[in-house]
Amino acid sequence: MPIADSDGTSIYYERHGSGPAILFVHGSGGHHAAWWQQVAGLRDEFTVVTVDLRGFGKSDSSMPEFDGQDFPGDVVAVLDQEDLTDAMLVGQSIGSVAALRAGLLRPERVGSVVLGHSLGGISHPELKELAAADRAEAVKLPVIDRLLTKHFQQERADLTFLFQQMGTFNVAKMQDLRNLDTNGPSLEDIQNSGVKVAFLAGEKDAVLSVKTVTRAHELLPGSHLEIVEGAPHSMYWETPQQYNAAVAHLRRTLTAQKEAE
Repeated sequence: MPIADSDGTSIYYERHGSGPAILFVHGSGGHHAAWWQQVAGLRDEFTVVTVDLRGFGKSDSSMPEFDGQDFPGDVVAVLDQEDLTDAMLVGQSIGSVAALRAGLLRPERVGSVVLGHSLGGISHPELKELAAADRAEAVKLPVIDRLLTKHFQQERADLTFLFQQMGTFNVAKMQDLRNLDTNGPSLEDIQNSGVKVAFLAGEKDAVLSVKTVTRAHELLPGSHLEIVEGAPHSMYWETPQQYNAAVAHLRRTLTAQKEAE
């Protein structure tokens, strides 16, 4: 069973396939197995790495409390353990914050970071204001309606139920991740790191609007923007084929771009 040591904490992860590396970082209700559709869809072309942050899945969950500031180190521990270079980190929702910070901590191992349905905790007054306005609207909805479309819930009651069950394997909760946003990186920090950043958004994301994500892309020179038509916040689960295609496109594009520089 692959385990990485993150400053004394055991972090569970899995590695599948071969080729350019993609490491997925789950959100507040996920863990390594939430990426089942990505592993199956991408492992023939890429090395796919999935990880459980502390308090999630099969990683150490014995501590009395969890500090989101420790999560980037959990990702770094896996990068170091597997000796990955030019990896693309893909975060889901608040997991994108951990992914971006891990990339900035190890730019020699991380070539690019994909911020899925998230601004990655970037410290910028205009972006914080826009994201707060989006959240104010999102909290008016039931949690499941923020994450999956009503049509999917009706048509795929089985996968909706499984999606909700995923979180029951975790000890850490959403509130344990919130302080990840504290002292986030500036736009200048990201540019100076040399790490490429891409924003991946769903057209029907009820948590973070396309307008807000587009503005973040405009403010970060050299960033990429992928908007998937009809996709919700949990795009990786509801529309996996479109999500996988977007991730594969970014991996190929960002790799080719770096090789051309």
